[in-house]
Amino acid sequence: MGQQEDLDRTAESGHRAVVDDLVARARAAMAAFRNDDQAAVDDAVTALAWSIYRPEHARELAELAVAETGLGNAPDKIAKNTRKTFGTLRDLLRVKTVGVIEDLPDRGLVKYAKPVGVVGAVVPSTNPSATPVNKAMMALKGGNAVIVAPSPAAVETTSRTVEYMRAELARAGHPPDLVQVLPAPVSKDRTSALMAAVDLVVVTGSQNNVRRAYASGTPAIGVGAGNVPVIVDASADLADAARKIRASKIFDNATSCSSENALVILDEVYEPALAALEAVGGYRADAADKARIAEALWVDGKLNRQLIAKDAAVFAGIVGLPAAAAQADFFLVEDDEVGGPHSFADEKLSLVLTVYRAGDFDAALTTVRRLLAVKGRGHSCGIHTADAEHARALAAQTDVVRVLVNQAHAFGNGGAFDNGLNFTLSMGCGTWAGNSISENLNYRHFINVTHLVTVVSEDRPSEEALFGAYWAKHGR
Repeated sequence: MGQQEDLDRTAESGHRAVVDDLVARARAAMAAFRNDDQAAVDDAVTALAWSIYRPEHARELAELAVAETGLGNAPDKIAKNTRKTFGTLRDLLRVKTVGVIEDLPDRGLVKYAKPVGVVGAVVPSTNPSATPVNKAMMALKGGNAVIVAPSPAAVETTSRTVEYMRAELARAGHPPDLVQVLPAPVSKDRTSALMAAVDLVVVTGSQNNVRRAYASGTPAIGVGAGNVPVIVDASADLADAARKIRASKIFDNATSCSSENALVILDEVYEPALAALEAVGGYRADAADKARIAEALWVDGKLNRQLIAKDAAVFAGIVGLPAAAAQADFFLVEDDEVGGPHSFADEKLSLVLTVYRAGDFDAALTTVRRLLAVKGRGHSCGIHTADAEHARALAAQTDVVRVLVNQAHAFGNGGAFDNGLNFTLSMGCGTWAGNSISENLNYRHFINVTHLVTVVSEDRPSEEALFGAYWAKHGR
């Protein structure tokens, strides 16, 4: 026992030494960075964006990610590397994060943005290149430095991504140590040491990492698990809904936490809606298919990594589905009841889409809430409808941060060019999911704000103005 304790202490000391060196270099880079000059900050942010948006880099990193992790597909990862980066750059270049960012003379307030410090960015294997760049852009927009902690399953891809960011920073005349990567061997202990040493931790990925971040003693922002349920209303344009659901479900083989996991279809349009989904490439599983999928998808209470984010033909072959299924784009599995964890009500991270039938809209709402109670509370849900009141009712009666109307979730949830959400790859899910933010991660989370407060005309209402209505109703 004593020898093991000595080994553990030696390993812990080694992790701290590695992390301390990274943090020291990050602080030196911040000191050299012209982070008091908005133009210089924006130039550095643009350099990071170009490092992955550059076509040859977007393709190389996408192909490397698929080869290293076995998750998703290269064409969609190329789209993610470019689209998310482009949209985030659009958002960031439109805002001010240096010096005075707001002047409110009527209230006697002037607000000054300041850096938060060194950011520790924990990133997932599902997005090992797009997420590091996305977080680094936001961090540098606030004048900070960032140290990226890769997933152990994607160290090579994330490290290559950081190399490209550093090279582009240097080419543009900025300190390359503004962006660094936690070196191999990446482990929970080494990542935990980073969390404890930085000024802010931002975690996207496993809920275990999110919990470790919150327990690190460092201010932390984490995100919740997805498990998106979407209602197909009786008034929906079924062909349009089917096209959008298909596009979202198959994007990067459903690696996105925003990918639809369940459909709740109203009885009035149930069969036409399924027909529309079959017409765009959905395979309607029969009872035998469903049993095979259930047996293969969960092994010992965990998702089968052989099936996560795999092409439809690969999935069908492993599961033993008919030849017609191997030619499909995704799989429709009908279920009568909402089960618990490790059932078809749970997040599947695969091309399986569970379908429920609802007698009316109120029943559909109940099913959505039950699905979110299994997993995904706080994250998001959606509806395809022409009835604005139904959309409002869904938003009012579900505990989620985002409710998308007539949109493909994987493309809209993290920001889109045709909705008002911030572009991001990290979706905060509020206290419903144990998160500290209830919005898309954005630049505001990477700045501190100093308030200059001066005297204004007194704003003191009378007692009658504040208590009068209460006294009239209840007495004094």
